[in-house]
Amino acid sequence: MAGNQVVKLVEQLALPIVQAAGMELVDVEFVKEGGRWYLRIFIDKPEGINHADCRFISEKLDHLLDAHDPVPHAYALEVSSPGIERPLKRPGDFNRFAGMPADITTYQSINGLKKFNGRLQGTREDGVVIELKGEELLIPFEQIASARLAGEFNCSGRK
Repeated sequence: MAGNQVVKLVEQLALPIVQAAGMELVDVEFVKEGGRWYLRIFIDKPEGINHADCRFISEKLDHLLDAHDPVPHAYALEVSSPGIERPLKRPGDFNRFAGMPADITTYQSINGLKKFNGRLQGTREDGVVIELKGEELLIPFEQIASARLAGEFNCSGRK
């Protein structure tokens, strides 16, 4: 089964389990790194994810994966929080995190650029609005190759 087919099947299997546990399925990845395959499930909830949440979802999903056997070779199953640089996949994500800094990459250049770092302003019918240096830019949904929150760090030591 091809990688994108594995991801789609795992999303279908994981979604009811994650939702029944009161969590959100943020993303599924099936990637090869260093000669080893990884199936990564990213989950979240408003108060944050803890180790017990990850273990619970992992155990429930492991049984379904064994039954459906979508991967014909060895792989490692990892269940975790999406982290500070959480991917933004759905239009609702862009509205939920309005006001937060984000990195967006597009398939084609817009105003001569393909990479944008700014503050999310939400969505309109046809795309995502991001503030760049005090000006708003509309990025059409179909042009978004990837989008994720950008962590803000204060390294000055001042409050």
